[in-house]
Amino acid sequence: MFRKSDGYEGIIGTSLRMQKLFRIIDQVADDGDSTVLIQGESGTGKELVARAIHSRSPRSQKNFVPVNCAAIPDDLLESELFGYVKGAFTGATQNKMGRIQYAAGGTLFLDEIGDMKPSLQAKLLRVLQEKEYEPVGGVKPVPVDVRIVAATHRDLEKLVAEGKFREDLYYRLSVIPMQIPALRDRRDDIPVLLESFCRVFNRGKRNPLQGFSEEAVRALATYPWPGNVRELENLVQRLVVLHGGETVGIEDLPAKYTAHIAAQGQDAIADTNTSTASVTPLALHDAIWNGEGIDFNDLVDGLERQLISQALARTGGNKKEAARLLNLKRTTLIEKIKKKQIDIGLGIQQASCA
Repeated sequence: MFRKSDGYEGIIGTSLRMQKLFRIIDQVADDGDSTVLIQGESGTGKELVARAIHSRSPRSQKNFVPVNCAAIPDDLLESELFGYVKGAFTGATQNKMGRIQYAAGGTLFLDEIGDMKPSLQAKLLRVLQEKEYEPVGGVKPVPVDVRIVAATHRDLEKLVAEGKFREDLYYRLSVIPMQIPALRDRRDDIPVLLESFCRVFNRGKRNPLQGFSEEAVRALATYPWPGNVRELENLVQRLVVLHGGETVGIEDLPAKYTAHIAAQGQDAIADTNTSTASVTPLALHDAIWNGEGIDFNDLVDGLERQLISQALARTGGNKKEAARLLNLKRTTLIEKIKKKQIDIGLGIQQASCA
């Protein structure tokens, strides 16, 4: 996705949340052995985090082996992980090395671990507890030294309570739990991500995309991003193809990325007046609503973050003036900034691909 020089091991982010994540990755990588459970929504970059842990660990010279447990059929996943011996089943004409053995000395990344069937969960537990495994059809345990990093977008504690995931395996996997923030929880990174993706997809293009207008950046910064960074990446790739040689304005964005501000009109986005009315409120996008309803607390928290970030951006980081815009006491604003870890150093501005 990125060159080695882009960001932190290919992960782009300057917000306080991402800087905190980078520090945790360094600490986890130095350990080299403890099992890690990475949790986060789809599209947040869980595999990038797993690769960063591996590349900064003492195991970096050995293999990093990713396995998507949801993409491989159940009847094939066992032989893919553990391998098999000759004659184990019809068609097994020779021994086959499994991905666990291929990752020996390195890191095995089990993505979407929540989709693994119970029988395989039991076999994986043995790998974690005994540091050994048995190939399909084998009778002799094979010792293996491998670090396991697992990831999921599902709530494993809920699956444990429902009897769909082994409790003992859950605790073995979550020795070091890590939570990857959703893109809507680190909106300050959106201009940086836009510029980075733009540079990546412009490479080799005869008519490279010039960048994004301030209005377009503001619209994208207030969109809820249900698909997270992956959705943003796909959008930029599309815009590079369709608007090469141009600067993307708000009128060039697909309708879904401006629907949440349609009721306020484009002037509400472009207006730089420092009055209280100029702070663009968060509108509920259809993607927020689903069959299970909304998370009220998260939504209110996101609204507060957005309003505070916009007020700070409009006042150049002046907390006293930002507090006036929000009709808050300065001390109250400072307390909220600290509590929510809001980065006051990054305002929304035009994003250039230069």
